[in-house]
Amino acid sequence: MSGILEGFLVIGVVVGVGYLIGRAGVLGPSATQVLSRTAFFVASPALLFVTLQAADVRAVFSEALIVTAGSSSLACLLYVPIGRWWRKRPAGETAIGAMASGYVNAGNLGIPIATYALGSAAEVAPVLLFQLAVLTPLFSTVLDVVSSSGERPSRMRTIIAPLRNPLAVASGIGIVASLVDFHPPEPVMAPIQLIADLAVPGMLLAFGISLRGAARPGSGESRPLLLSIVLIKTVLHPLIAYLIAGPILGLEGHALLAVVVLAALPTAQNVFGYAVRFDQGVVLGRDAALTTTILSVPVLIAIVAILA
Repeated sequence: MSGILEGFLVIGVVVGVGYLIGRAGVLGPSATQVLSRTAFFVASPALLFVTLQAADVRAVFSEALIVTAGSSSLACLLYVPIGRWWRKRPAGETAIGAMASGYVNAGNLGIPIATYALGSAAEVAPVLLFQLAVLTPLFSTVLDVVSSSGERPSRMRTIIAPLRNPLAVASGIGIVASLVDFHPPEPVMAPIQLIADLAVPGMLLAFGISLRGAARPGSGESRPLLLSIVLIKTVLHPLIAYLIAGPILGLEGHALLAVVVLAALPTAQNVFGYAVRFDQGVVLGRDAALTTTILSVPVLIAIVAILA
């Protein structure tokens, strides 16, 4: 259980620092936007490249990757009809809600939880690969298309959207580098790594600053949408992972525990960062990350107690 609690403690401290910065106003009224855009355009592409080029992409193609891809995709898709049906919400907000339903906090929480609760940080590799190589480029490209000046984007703009997306480009370069076993020399990687290290704390600080003066999560007309995300993320997502891993693939023991625990991780704060960047579903993204993070603690403890 110590790994679960340690992971949440680390995130809570950094978000708390961000909240205090917001209260003090030392970074000005545009701090959330500046930090989020810096993380999106500068630090996150560097982090994606550093992570993917160093990963053995071929080694993580396993049953765990099948569970991750299937459960995350289904969790995201489950939200789409809800988001579109409820008062015909904007497509961008629906994309943020779908992302919040299936995109887990694999970095900040997944790594320490995998290390201490599952015995190895390598357990989180399939989740990181699928999210970095598939979900991140996909959702950021969709958000780029739907947020284009409020007009229906041209076919050409839609086709070339991934090429204008720094996350998609960085992911592609990182995967190719891994596949051809290309590792840039240390003088090249050192500054890239330094910039990459800014991504996670930048997003967490921006998230904490945004909580200053924010309304209680779920207030207003977005409450049914938030409740849907919470249900999908904290209950249905790990349940889907269990059904795919157990009855379908026949996983059991530690392998089954690992995929279910990782599926039960809360919504990543990255979702809030993308919401701010594209100005789509900002409140929903923030509330989903905050609420699922709180509620996932007892869920994760219960899963470990039952399946361990």
